[in-house]
Amino acid sequence: MSKSLQAIRGMNDILPEQTPLWRYFEGTVARLLDNYGYRQIRMPIVEFTELFKRSIGEVTDIVEKEMYTFDDRNGDSLTLRPEGTASCVRAVLEHGISGGGQVQKLWYIGPMFRHERPQKGRYRQFHQIGLEVFNLEGPDIDAELIVMTWRLWGELGLRDAVKLELNSLGTSESRARYRDALVQFLSAHVDKLDEDSQRRLKTNPLRVLDTKNADTQAILVDAPKMADYLDDESRQHFEGLKARLDAAGIPYVLNPKLVRGLDYYSKTVFEWVTDKLGAQGTVCAGGRYDGLVEQMGGKPTPGVGFAMGIERLVLMLEALDKVPEELSRQVDVYLCAFGEAAELAALALSERVRDQLPNLRLQINAGAGSFKSQFKKADKSGALYALILGDDELAQQVVGFKPLRGQGEQQSIAWDALAAHLATCVVQG
Repeated sequence: MSKSLQAIRGMNDILPEQTPLWRYFEGTVARLLDNYGYRQIRMPIVEFTELFKRSIGEVTDIVEKEMYTFDDRNGDSLTLRPEGTASCVRAVLEHGISGGGQVQKLWYIGPMFRHERPQKGRYRQFHQIGLEVFNLEGPDIDAELIVMTWRLWGELGLRDAVKLELNSLGTSESRARYRDALVQFLSAHVDKLDEDSQRRLKTNPLRVLDTKNADTQAILVDAPKMADYLDDESRQHFEGLKARLDAAGIPYVLNPKLVRGLDYYSKTVFEWVTDKLGAQGTVCAGGRYDGLVEQMGGKPTPGVGFAMGIERLVLMLEALDKVPEELSRQVDVYLCAFGEAAELAALALSERVRDQLPNLRLQINAGAGSFKSQFKKADKSGALYALILGDDELAQQVVGFKPLRGQGEQQSIAWDALAAHLATCVVQG
């Protein structure tokens, strides 16, 4: 196949055998967020480029090297969204839905785009579920976001595989003081820093703390600590968050080098990390961005949120064998019909059953075939039971009921009793 007819590198198809696990994960998160009172918002995939330069920061790796940016036919510079917070803030401002101090709890799901080197769990088109809260400034809401994710890990069976890391970046003023102290320290060791850290020292020095270079990490052991530069308000906020996590019994570790890669963060930042995915260990991350709405032209508005990578969490579920067994079965019952009259009756009968059992996964053989070939299809579908409808069954208004998994004899079930029988055998287990 020619290259032009293949998917773009780092932008992957999600095939039918993969989508059940994606839907299970997305559905689990959506139900959880509904239960906590969050409402879904859907934003465009493409935004004006200036939105991301203004919010993320022009000297971040995302804006400098990773965005998919192009000019449209009107000459406007547009960008495929690299993250969701900026788009969500833009939507909140544009539609005035957080005005007057109104609390908004929003969540979104969809693809993001960054031109990075593709590797396992890190792609150029990747998918996130994100959550943003506006007009709540205390540590209670920070704690709620973390408590929700902790509950999610429990529902997915992942609690033993993740670790919560916390830090506080303080206000913009305290962070600026810390930045100056860090630059002064690193400048004295500039010749020993790796090339990427030397570049970041001039553009975004806090990101040096995030380096993976072992030699630079050794230098950072003696670097100034952000905690020593926190203002009283940020310190009290952080202590309040830790007290609430302690009360909820959620374990965490303090990571003074945790800064996140976006300029808009302030006060709380956090990451859920794992060692089950190799180098790509962050599965969910976020924090506060109390100055972002004002930075984008709105009134001062407290904000906090997080995003989780769907690809990485799906990989974790697979790697840790936490995929529910029922996801391997896409069909509960497979109806085999033999002869045109039986096929017509099968269509009507299957719809009657669906009316009574809307959650039953019932599939009818989609084409003519011998008894043997239809049963091969029924078995390959993974169905628990096969229903058989031929001339004899049609005359008696019954259907053959044959278990395909485990023990059990074939029996005849009257049409009027079929839904009740399936409810007992399939729906109720």
